[in-house]
Amino acid sequence: MVKGKTVVIGITGGIAAYKVVYVVSALKKLGVTVRVVMTRAATEFVQPMTFRILSNNPVFVEQFAEPKVWNVEHISLADSADLFVIAPATANIIGKIAHGIADDLLSTSVMAVQSPVLIVPAMNVKMYNNPIVQDNIARLKNYGYLFMEPNAGLHACGDVGKGRLPEPDEILQRIIHELTPKDLKGKKIVVTAGGTREAIDPVRFLSNPSTGKMGYAIAEAAYRRGAEVVLVSGPTHLQASSGIKVIPIINTQQMANAVFDEFDDADLVIKAAAVADYTPIAYSEQKTKKTEGEFVIRLRRTTDILAELGKRKKPGQVLVGFAAETQNLLENARSKLERKNADMIVANDVLRPDSGFAVDTNRVTIITKEYTERLDLMSKEQIAEMILDQAMKINTK
Repeated sequence: MVKGKTVVIGITGGIAAYKVVYVVSALKKLGVTVRVVMTRAATEFVQPMTFRILSNNPVFVEQFAEPKVWNVEHISLADSADLFVIAPATANIIGKIAHGIADDLLSTSVMAVQSPVLIVPAMNVKMYNNPIVQDNIARLKNYGYLFMEPNAGLHACGDVGKGRLPEPDEILQRIIHELTPKDLKGKKIVVTAGGTREAIDPVRFLSNPSTGKMGYAIAEAAYRRGAEVVLVSGPTHLQASSGIKVIPIINTQQMANAVFDEFDDADLVIKAAAVADYTPIAYSEQKTKKTEGEFVIRLRRTTDILAELGKRKKPGQVLVGFAAETQNLLENARSKLERKNADMIVANDVLRPDSGFAVDTNRVTIITKEYTERLDLMSKEQIAEMILDQAMKINTK
């Protein structure tokens, strides 16, 4: 969705400038045209040649340098941008923009830009907390400039606190988010992800190998496309974007309660979590000690969340379930579609090493009442986009 877009990246004089090298390289690999403009101070930290090689474009520094092809550079840069990013953004450049000062190529270009401008501050914690800097940030936000919050941690000077440039992957994901068309704006999408845990005693539980990667990929894709996203997540090491509402849960009943609470005003629910179908009848308050002979655990059924949602579903709501199968894939998935009153089932064979749990790829079959479509092996991020595309085409009104 970002291929063919143009991002202008302004780099100012801070030690964190080295992190932007990765961002430029990653954007280029995604098919984004990257144009870099640096302040003179920025060139003291990273040489322009580095960005020229990675972007495969000239790097602009001097406002009055004689161009090889005549063009008014600050206007040319501004006009070319689908998104203008300043990273790292020092207190100096933030102050200049906030007060309309245009005395070098970067600040002049920002004054002329019509695209969204994303500012990523990075400075000493004392500077960042200075009320003048905070007033300038608030002023620019009021004008419609976009900001990323700096991270907290150890600074190069030895101070500790807020002001560190976000990590390159965080900046990259925010840029992708801003470039992605917001075709799902106004939609509320509830996604479940990860496995649930059914406790036996304080140190043991029943669960499965789900890491939540598929569900998180769907949530992130929906968020990039402008939806209001609620992610009900079992235990996982994954982190969702700050704009996603995450409801952490442990067991199946907690997930059921959270999903039911969010369901009434949801446009689309995607049940990608691997929930436990059974839970122990009895829970031991103390750790169960080893004994001779067998250890028997009696189980009862957990709440069937997808089936209950199928009963509650109103016209206009779309319900998508997953079917993780080891045999009779299509037969079992079609049966689930009918039994649970779902609108779509995403089925995959979890015995395949490239499409089961805890891997970055998937190979799924999308099943609705009208058609069946088998997708080739691709990344879970690509699968997520296709699931959203197909789900939003379903008309249940």
